[in-house]
Amino acid sequence: MPWWGVLARFARGSHARCLMDDDATRAANAKKGSPFLNTPQAAHYVGLSERTLEKMRVVGGGPEYRKHGRYVRYHIDDLDAWSRERAKRSTSDE
Repeated sequence: MPWWGVLARFARGSHARCLMDDDATRAANAKKGSPFLNTPQAAHYVGLSERTLEKMRVVGGGPEYRKHGRYVRYHIDDLDAWSRERAKRSTSDE
């Protein structure tokens, strides 16, 4: 592989890590300030993909969300409560 191909692959990986770090930073800052997270921040906070949260908004079963105008927002307390409701002690728990 030519050196520019290696550099391009490295740059893409660095960019992805940078974006993930940015989401983590935004989520941490949001928790300090506003308790509301957007979909990417909420997905990172609970460890799901954005698409999974979007699907859960349509079919149900996901955390409560709010519409602030055209924007979807998740309250951190709602995300924590939703996560606690799913706590299991064994794989046989239903």
